[in-house]
Amino acid sequence: MKKENNLTRRSFLKTSAVAGAVGVIGTGSAGFLTSCSGGGKEGNVPLREPGTYYIPELPDLATDGKELKAGVVGCGGRGSGAAMNFLNAANGVTIVALGDVFQDRVDGLAEKLKNEKNIDIPADKRFVGLDAYKQVIDSDIDVLIDCTPPFFRPEHFRYAVEKNKHSFLEKPICVDAAGYRTIVAAARQAQAKNLSVVTGTQRHHQRAYVESYKQIMNGAIGEITGGTVYWNQSMLWYRDRQPQWNDFEFMVRDWVNWKWLSGDHIVEQHVHNIDVFTWFSGLKPVSAVGFGSRQRRVTGDQYDNFSIDFTMENGIHMHSMCRQIDGCANNVSEFIQGTKGSWSSNGGHVIKDLAGNVIWQYDSEAEKTSFQQTDPYTLEHVNLINCIRGNNPIEQASETAVSNMAGIMGREAAYTGQEVTWDAMTASPLDYTPADLNIGKMDMSGFTVPVPGSGK
Repeated sequence: MKKENNLTRRSFLKTSAVAGAVGVIGTGSAGFLTSCSGGGKEGNVPLREPGTYYIPELPDLATDGKELKAGVVGCGGRGSGAAMNFLNAANGVTIVALGDVFQDRVDGLAEKLKNEKNIDIPADKRFVGLDAYKQVIDSDIDVLIDCTPPFFRPEHFRYAVEKNKHSFLEKPICVDAAGYRTIVAAARQAQAKNLSVVTGTQRHHQRAYVESYKQIMNGAIGEITGGTVYWNQSMLWYRDRQPQWNDFEFMVRDWVNWKWLSGDHIVEQHVHNIDVFTWFSGLKPVSAVGFGSRQRRVTGDQYDNFSIDFTMENGIHMHSMCRQIDGCANNVSEFIQGTKGSWSSNGGHVIKDLAGNVIWQYDSEAEKTSFQQTDPYTLEHVNLINCIRGNNPIEQASETAVSNMAGIMGREAAYTGQEVTWDAMTASPLDYTPADLNIGKMDMSGFTVPVPGSGK
């Protein structure tokens, strides 16, 4: 894989204010992927000098190289999608093992692989149960594709690194402080072992975001002074409990509605938007305060709305807003204000000066004519495979851990009604593991909706 400005991902990780790789597009493409309407560049002072941040290539297909065998753990909708993304990202890649806590999920993905890719997964490579991840990782794979509910992710990643496997980790990568510390420790080990790790924060591999990032790093909006990030949408899916399901099966099949499994939607979903701000600013939050509530959610023990004010390391503020309620105004985007102007992903990735004039806008039509592959879910696998084959490791888990922890801070601030600090939360004993975790009957009395100010 080609390098730009002689800066490796590994050295970037060691010097960046927020550890992790930052993704960008291929060589020579900037000229036809952006458009400017009048000025806007004169007198710009870069926020970071070229060569101090890494820009990976995002070609349509990964470079040919050694065969790579992957195993998938978590074979539901996202796992099935990630499996296809991996297979579509390169030649000479395959999937050899599947694991899930449910047999029907494993068999469903096996059937999909056979029908769509002519890949046979034999019965002895289809693993079921809470330890299925170990069996998959021990099945002579090169790459773990981990798409389980995120509660399970830290331990799966830890074991994959122990066994010297590269990883694709769907976001979020943890739901609590205990999981965060496991992720950070495993990420350090992955770096030491030259293992590649890509997380499912696919905006890092979405050309519009990458080009926007370059513009901001080049000083197009001046110094960043604050921002707002949004994920406001209609109600997410849920599962009605079936008579044949035990407690564990009900919660795992309905996992996006249970805080121990998903981390609540500020962590599970809104992490994408929070991550854009921490990525672009290079800052982590030092404190969070805010509120949330449960208005119309049907199952589980989570909130369906949050509003959080984050104070960042240099004193600027990021406001975070997320909601999953039908019949309300929707907005999934990010806005960043600077001393010279602003950037917004809403309306086509636009930069405006302080007078509101558009000075730059991403040219999505040019991308469509210049590239065949525009899906960031596939491009993140293109980059992962290129980094593995080119022996140029990427390690995104450290960076994603920052935005993930920000989401956890915001959630706990809303749940408790208190200000939550980075230092306190990263050192906190907070651990969402159920006391009686097993595939069967569990004590459901412990799964309650948090009440701010109650200490519960």
